[in-house]
Amino acid sequence: MSTSYQLSFYLRKSRTNKTSESDIYLRISVRGKRSALSINRKVDPRKWSSSSEKALGKSPEATEINNFINVLKNKIKNIHQELIEKNQAITSKSILDEFKGVNKKKPKMTLEAFKEHNEQMDRLSGKSISKSTAKRYWTCYNHIEQFLKEVYKSEDFRMKDIDHQFITKFEYFLKTARKCNHNSALKYVNNFKKIVRIALANQWMDRDPFYNYKVQYETVDREFLNEDEVKALVEKELYFDRLRIARDMFVFSCHTGLAFGDLEKLSEKDITKGIDGGRWIRTKRLKTKSITSVPLLPIAEEIIERYKDHPEIKDKDLILPVPRNQNYNAFLKEIAVLCGIKKNLTTHLARHTFATTVTLSNGVPIESVSKMLGHKDLRTTQHYAKIVDRKISDDMKALRKKLEEKATKDSKKSDFKKKK
Repeated sequence: MSTSYQLSFYLRKSRTNKTSESDIYLRISVRGKRSALSINRKVDPRKWSSSSEKALGKSPEATEINNFINVLKNKIKNIHQELIEKNQAITSKSILDEFKGVNKKKPKMTLEAFKEHNEQMDRLSGKSISKSTAKRYWTCYNHIEQFLKEVYKSEDFRMKDIDHQFITKFEYFLKTARKCNHNSALKYVNNFKKIVRIALANQWMDRDPFYNYKVQYETVDREFLNEDEVKALVEKELYFDRLRIARDMFVFSCHTGLAFGDLEKLSEKDITKGIDGGRWIRTKRLKTKSITSVPLLPIAEEIIERYKDHPEIKDKDLILPVPRNQNYNAFLKEIAVLCGIKKNLTTHLARHTFATTVTLSNGVPIESVSKMLGHKDLRTTQHYAKIVDRKISDDMKALRKKLEEKATKDSKKSDFKKKK
């Protein structure tokens, strides 16, 4: 089937045009079928050559019209070639539609796509994703918005124009202008990567800008409470209900490994009878959707019993009166000062304490700890094992010092006997 076309320019007198000028039209013909369109130019018929399809003379008006006609010829030629390369149908209408931009979609903009995603996350917040995750995407959105204004001097940016350089510049911007540490910067870049994956799936982008972009997180030493600090926390006499409740919730997390979101939604249906006949927490983690299974230790059982009739949970399907996150963090800071603990008490630190001081340090196998924490990958839990190894190393140094002191003491006794 022939894919050739014919292009011509001709005049047509407009019914509404009261002057002597006529409209110039272009006409495309493919296999005997025609499509025509005005080129939005007018000319006096006496100054038009039907044979050469051009304006006569060298006046500025004639020169402009003829140059414009040449531009249109080249544009039609390029459109025709693109349709052939894409193996699309060649008709007078398809060429003219491409020329008019009928088939061209409005390019997807970065902030537009990001906002759509975040609004969807908001609707899922507290259901299939945690509130903190939804909030983090909005923080990333704000970083991108500021990045576009400061680096690209733009209110928005076409997603199809995002390249590898855009990603590396964004990482640099986060570390410098936003003062993010290395790992935080990479987490925000990773949040943005989700928007890019959505764009690629919807064909808003032609190429993946993350191709050959390597993410290498730095190893972070996570803090945790040692046995003495946990004991000080448990035994401290507190005189305000708000502090006692916050302390008990923190201690509960230290002995169950539950994150704040999971602690907040813990209900009676999450307490089940375990394989050993005892009571277990069995729930789906809000963050990863993985199942957490934790046998209840005596101190956790005691805390549940203590608050079973608390007025804040009496008419709710909850078993603990967990304070609101912002208040909770403020209360924990007060408690740390009162207990003489220099570490920043957070729900993450409680979770780390469960993994290290409560379980791994007491000989619980790492596979069991991983299951109780709800980790999908054992490698995530292995970081805690490194912390425990460091503790063992410190303990052995202390033991080595004691043995050396004992050896020195024994040596002195031996020398004393010899002198006798």
